[in-house]
Amino acid sequence: MPGASGLDLQRDLAQRANPKPIIFLTAHGDIPMTVQAMKAGAVDFLTKPVRDQTLLDAVTAAMKIDAARRKETQITRQNLERFRRLTCREREVLWEVARGRVNKQIAFDLGIREVTVKLHRGNVMRKMEAVSIGDLIRAWETLPSSIREPQAMRSVA
Repeated sequence: MPGASGLDLQRDLAQRANPKPIIFLTAHGDIPMTVQAMKAGAVDFLTKPVRDQTLLDAVTAAMKIDAARRKETQITRQNLERFRRLTCREREVLWEVARGRVNKQIAFDLGIREVTVKLHRGNVMRKMEAVSIGDLIRAWETLPSSIREPQAMRSVA
């Protein structure tokens, strides 16, 4: 490959947040190069000549990884869109629920009545399309960590 190396391309893709699975196929690989590629997330590092089945297995593994990443990204986008529908107070209640707090504790911490917490909690469950607290927590955990910070609860638009 003229110009940049495969490792350079891998680094550039990572810097652009392009998480495509990469398979290295080289005639001039060495152990340090292999280690560097694998640490940076390569699916496989193959040296020529390579058996057809070995290459097919690597491609199959890469396709499975890509499909899983795409699904995960879609779920995160859906949950982020749902999260953005929450009011500031609902976000605060969600944050408290995610911390494992019960309604009475949340009410005390937020200076509101317990019945109001129940109302907000119900709205959060509906808007986040969660049928159980477990679903809600799993959705919460898919959100970017910057959004799950207490100070971000009020500012996400």
